Formats: sequence, C-alpha cells, structure tokens
Amino acid sequence: MAISFLVLIFLLAKFAFPIILKSLKEREDSITNALNSAEKAKKEMAALQADNEKLLVQARAERDTMLKEARDTKDAIVAEAKNKAQAEANKILATTRETINTEKNAAITELKNQVAAMSIEIAEKILRQELSNDEKQKALMDNLMKDISLN
Repeated sequence: MAISFLVLIFLLAKFAFPIILKSLKEREDSITNALNSAEKAKKEMAALQADNEKLLVQARAERDTMLKEARDTKDAIVAEAKNKAQAEANKILATTRETINTEKNAAITELKNQVAAMSIEIAEKILRQELSNDEKQKALMDNLMKDISLN
C-alpha cells in the first residue's frame, strides 16, 4: 500500500499537480488582473468625478458672470432711459415755460393796449365835457400856454 501510495503521489506530482498549479496560477493572475482593473476603474472614476466638479465650478462661474453682465446691461439701459426721460421732461418744461412767458407777455401787451384805449376814451369824454363851452376852452388854453412857457 505504501508503494501504491507513492506511485499515486508520483503520478499526481508528474501529471496532475502541474495542471492544478497552472490553473491556480491562471486563477491568481485573473484575480490580480481583475483587482488591477477595478483599481484602475476606481481611479478613472475619481478623475472623472474631479473633472465633473471642475466643470460644475466653471459652469457656475460662467453663469454668475453672465448674470452679472446681464444685470449691468439692464442697469445701464434703465439709467439711459431715465436720463433720456429726464432730458425730454426738461425740454418740455423749458418749451412750456417759454410758451407761458410768450403768452404772458402777449396778454400784458394786450392789456396795456386795452387800458390805453380806455384811458383815451375816458380822457376824450372828460375833455368833451370840460370843453363844452368857450370859457372853459379859453382857460384850458391859458393853462397849457403857461405850462409850455415854463418848460
């Protein structure tokens, strides 16, 4: 029995163990390759995640810049519109004031002309009444002559 055991061990060592060891070595290599691939994939995922974070940060920065530019543009447009509106309002006020002054001066001139016409009518009526007789005419002429000679 010992001989048959030794023969069995010899045959196993000669034929079976190399194949079993080769299978184990292949299995070990396969597991090592799988672990290396998993590690490589993990590193790639970490790199992709870092790239994604950088892209997100960059996208947020660009968005903030665009929003700031849009706000600045809006503020500039609003300010320009306010300035134009103020300038137009000032122009309208100036034109209105000029029109009011022109109309006021025209009204004053018309009023003066009416007052002058009324004064002349009143003076004419008073003179007619005062000069209705010859004595009053003579007295008026004498007064006028005295005034003229005094000047």
